[in-house]
Amino acid sequence: MEDRIAPKEYYSIGEVCELTGLKPHVLRYWETQFPALRPAKNRAGNRVYRRKEIKLVHLLRHLLYAEKYTIDGARHKLDQLRKEGKLTRAARVAWDRETVRDLRREADGLLDLLTLGE
Repeated sequence: MEDRIAPKEYYSIGEVCELTGLKPHVLRYWETQFPALRPAKNRAGNRVYRRKEIKLVHLLRHLLYAEKYTIDGARHKLDQLRKEGKLTRAARVAWDRETVRDLRREADGLLDLLTLGE
């Protein structure tokens, strides 16, 4: 599942949006709300995300959209996971869940296309 993120060092905000299904303004807002999400900026001042930050974005997306946490609740959950040393694992699990969800949605779409042809 890891190979859904192309193997390179840094990703633009547009690439992260494509990978996560989020809008740029959502990512920029989350940066203001979650201290753990701080992408670096390149010489031109553009945000550049690393793989670990993309996984964190997936975890945040899962907490906020799937588990229905509030921003404050998600921030507290991240702090709790970090203190327990479980943040990396939780991000990996969220990444896997999101990947399965995306694959399931694509499979359902293909099934719909096949049944239209009958």
